[in-house]
Amino acid sequence: MVHTIKSGFLTRLLLAVFFAAGGLCGFLCHAQEELTSWKNSTLVPTDWADGDSFQIRTAEGQLHTIRLYGADCIEWHVTDETDARRLRAQRRYFGIAELGGPPEASIQAAKQFGEAAAKEVAAALQKPFQIHTAFADARGDGKYKRIYAFVTTADGEDLAERLIRLGLARAFGVYRATPKNKNANDYRANLQDVELQAAKKGVGIWAKTNWERLPGEREAERQDNGDLALAIGSAKLAPGTKIDPNTAARDDLMLLPGVGETMANRIIGGRPYKKPEDLLNIDGVGLKTLERLKPFLQLP
Repeated sequence: MVHTIKSGFLTRLLLAVFFAAGGLCGFLCHAQEELTSWKNSTLVPTDWADGDSFQIRTAEGQLHTIRLYGADCIEWHVTDETDARRLRAQRRYFGIAELGGPPEASIQAAKQFGEAAAKEVAAALQKPFQIHTAFADARGDGKYKRIYAFVTTADGEDLAERLIRLGLARAFGVYRATPKNKNANDYRANLQDVELQAAKKGVGIWAKTNWERLPGEREAERQDNGDLALAIGSAKLAPGTKIDPNTAARDDLMLLPGVGETMANRIIGGRPYKKPEDLLNIDGVGLKTLERLKPFLQLP
């Protein structure tokens, strides 16, 4: 006896198998651009590098400026208002906004942790290491074109995880599927767990955290971000201005209505996009948000 399976039932069955095998996120992460790996890369000393952004040279002699996935070190070289805002956010996040007393002393004390992160990177990368990148644009200043990358040390350690474990960075930024095929959400969760351990141990920056003031400092940052989001949301881009979510830098994405730094990082981490509706796969982007964004998006 031949049985006919209705299309609706078959669809539900396939979806059940699909999600049991890893879910939508796993599928999307593997749909991202493939990573290119460079073995035997070396660190290039510069006077501007910090813990999460630095220059490397491949074994073939190519120079690249990379920005680590998943880790955010305290700004050491503050050259403009964007850097200053980021440093303020980092100080508040770690609960060290009043470290050292007056603002000038607090800022200088915080920058020392940025310098410590840069020194840790130099020590960790003394031996040749591996770079894994999909060449996603991470430009943050006009001097050097940066690309997002994972770094695996000679000891096989993920550099972002190392910095977070030592309390020299927070788990924050752009995430994507890793060289070991861990999806973006799992990678983010792992780094957040490592950060929690570092905070509990009181290592690195966490040794100076004022736990009593930390909730208030983070609340102040959320309030400032909310005010900024309102300002950005009400601002109008120049008539006819379009932004390509596949190539736009973080600061350019933040010009879109209602898009703050966290959302911009998520958009970068979710690349590539073939149509505006693909952005619905980003956490925090719903139908209403998409409708606000559509007039400003340009896709192939």
